Amino acid sequence: MIRIPRIILALAAILAVGLSSSGSLRAQSVDDLDPGTRAALEEIRAATVKFQDPDVAIAEGYLRDPLNLCAHAADEDLPVQVGAMGVHFFRPDLLGITATQPRVNGNGTHTDFLQPSVLVYYPDETGALKLGAVENLVWEDAWRAAGNQGPPEFHGYQYWHRIDNPLTTHADEAHLFEPHYELHVWLYEENPAGVFAQFNPRVSCDHHQGPKTMAEAMAQAGPPPAQNP
Repeated sequence: MIRIPRIILALAAILAVGLSSSGSLRAQSVDDLDPGTRAALEEIRAATVKFQDPDVAIAEGYLRDPLNLCAHAADEDLPVQVGAMGVHFFRPDLLGITATQPRVNGNGTHTDFLQPSVLVYYPDETGALKLGAVENLVWEDAWRAAGNQGPPEFHGYQYWHRIDNPLTTHADEAHLFEPHYELHVWLYEENPAGVFAQFNPRVSCDHHQGPKTMAEAMAQAGPPPAQNP
């Protein structure tokens, strides 16, 4: 059995945890956005369209989630109708992971969607991965240490705060990582829940050729390597 480094497993767990979209601010299609935001999204699309090919993403430094987990709402005790996200590819350098003990932490404050720190792919009916969304994740302590008072924003749309939301606190505690902010942008698969929602009701993990729950993924990864005394 292949042993996966613990820091990579911990990062995969972070990226696999999500929350349902809520609030009228999120439930907007691209057409509902103001012209400036729509123009910014078109720039992001132009910069990231090449990542529709996962091999291009890997060639440019993104790592596929080693757990190969397809993240979906039902795995987090949310209604199945909320949908799914998919499989995450991430740039460790942009996320800035610094520790996994006692809680996973990092110093990444990257917010440039022209070079997103995370790419989210969903399986189509054949199991092939299709690019659905781009994402940025920012660590709260690092963000505040840089002199920021409120959460990061993209054209007035605040990143989700991933620790105090009642839908996700239990999941964050289970995976033992420090508070952070994150924002998805569904540019490549229309999202009825809103372009900035976490999950997409149009996305499913039914055809994923790999684990569909965190428990399955961790079981397949095997126990962490023994620590030297």
